[in-house]
Amino acid sequence: MSKKPVLLVIAHGSRDPRHAATVHALVRRVRALRPDVRVETGFLDFNIPSVQGVLESLAAQGVRDVVALPLLLTRAFHAKADIPAVLRDAPPQLRIRQAEVLGPSPLLMAALERRLYEAGLTPADKSSTGVVLASAGSTDPEAIAVIAEIAREWRLTGWCAVRPAFASAGSPAGFPRTEDAVRELRELGCERVAVAPYVLAPGFLPDRIARGAAEADVLADVLGAAPEVARVLLERYADAGVPALVAVGA
Repeated sequence: MSKKPVLLVIAHGSRDPRHAATVHALVRRVRALRPDVRVETGFLDFNIPSVQGVLESLAAQGVRDVVALPLLLTRAFHAKADIPAVLRDAPPQLRIRQAEVLGPSPLLMAALERRLYEAGLTPADKSSTGVVLASAGSTDPEAIAVIAEIAREWRLTGWCAVRPAFASAGSPAGFPRTEDAVRELRELGCERVAVAPYVLAPGFLPDRIARGAAEADVLADVLGAAPEVARVLLERYADAGVPALVAVGA
């Protein structure tokens, strides 16, 4: 019986040490859910091990099959250009399948709500609470459309209102910053305003989101190592053509 492909989680990397720590915590949760799967982590920049270094090490160990999973919430530049370029330079004996990015997914919406409840809200607060869905931002039309659609779908689950916001200065004109979206929800008449960062790990842009949430009533934590996020990783691993076992625990 052939061995299962190695799952290589590809993270962006950051100078902020909280980023790598959060990525490693998430990977530990994935390993706990699927102890039968070898899970490795590689970074595109700033942190080690590099993606290329991990791929070379796997090839040297005789590994042949790898599922490369971008630790990204939307299909923007990194998923479409950076990661494929790195994978093309992998040792030729490796058979690599690039999995889809994590979002969108109902599990990620559940993780967003988990973080809001952990920050002090309750399900009874939904109808009177406006939520800012605060993402890092992008200039990619596909990524922007996905964020807007997530906000629309989340609003239908019972929140007073949901507004997307973008932390990156490179996002298109007309897309609000976190602080602008907070004020918009206040003016709309929502009894309270909460900010839900749609980001995976702490860093420069999440800190900008936090500053923009100064006038909000509630600021949730980043998605991080939420159990729902770990389950999405395993779904994407399975979607890449790998038979999945039922994950246990949460």
